[in-house]
Amino acid sequence: MDADNSDSDEDSEDEEMGGSMTPVLQLRKVAHGGCINRIRAMTQNPHICASWSDAGYVQSETEVPRGASSIFNQAPLFNFKGHKDEGYAIDWSPRVAGRLVTGDCKNCIHLWEPASDATWNVDATLFTGHTASVEDLQWSPTEDHVFASCSVDGHIAIWDARLGKSPAIYFKAHSADVNVISWNRLASVMLASGIDDGTFSICDLRLLSPKSEEDKFLVAHFQYHSHPITSIEWSPHETSTLVVSSSDNQLTIWDLSLEKDEEEEARFKAKTKEQVNAPADLPPQPLFVHQGQKDLKELHWHAQIPAMILCLPPQMVLTS
Repeated sequence: MDADNSDSDEDSEDEEMGGSMTPVLQLRKVAHGGCINRIRAMTQNPHICASWSDAGYVQSETEVPRGASSIFNQAPLFNFKGHKDEGYAIDWSPRVAGRLVTGDCKNCIHLWEPASDATWNVDATLFTGHTASVEDLQWSPTEDHVFASCSVDGHIAIWDARLGKSPAIYFKAHSADVNVISWNRLASVMLASGIDDGTFSICDLRLLSPKSEEDKFLVAHFQYHSHPITSIEWSPHETSTLVVSSSDNQLTIWDLSLEKDEEEEARFKAKTKEQVNAPADLPPQPLFVHQGQKDLKELHWHAQIPAMILCLPPQMVLTS
């Protein structure tokens, strides 16, 4: 077959499948009372979002009809004002559609169960165990009723909603505030935590028990960033890869499977005309360091493009 004809046929197929069409970006606006502390889209129905307000309540919202006049006339699907204070911790279950957990700055955690497509039953009985603000929540990727929380009290808790309102496991993870956590979706025994002192750690959940000693469950601890960790997330594409952002205005990508190879370094130096020496305290796991953005607050891996990460400073930027 002629190469030109083959290319033409492929182009025609692409056009039929929509591959060569101009991308379309759809925008929907929803009125929100107060500053948005954090917002999350439901895994199974991304058009439904839950948001934490600085006014101390959580509301769930869906897309509004087109037209500017409808934006401020659209009431939220559901509005919960049972929290004692504002908060930041919020997470949708990846396994049970509509199941949500929220935590506030007064140490309290509420479980939301879907009653229908537009309303929820929020358990009035609190999950209690932390002694300071609940900073982040993460559902287990393999268990319907299990989730993790982290707190300013330096502890991480594993909860099983079937066992009551107290933690199934509660352990001292760090001496400083635990700001963020991320549960590995590809290797569900690994939980990463970002700390207020600029470090982050990896916990192997197989080593945990109700009587776990401090540091016995930590399989890795990294000291690179110089300011608090603001976001951390495992890659949905690579088991050993995660991304970290910090108040030091750096985003770093890490591959935890890498190890220092002194022989390889020696061979590289022998081939290099100029003297190249990495800092002695630089760990071998960093793959990439992104600098130049200020006030990095949150980041997420792109679900379909493995090499792309969405950073959320005041000015949103895509980094690949």
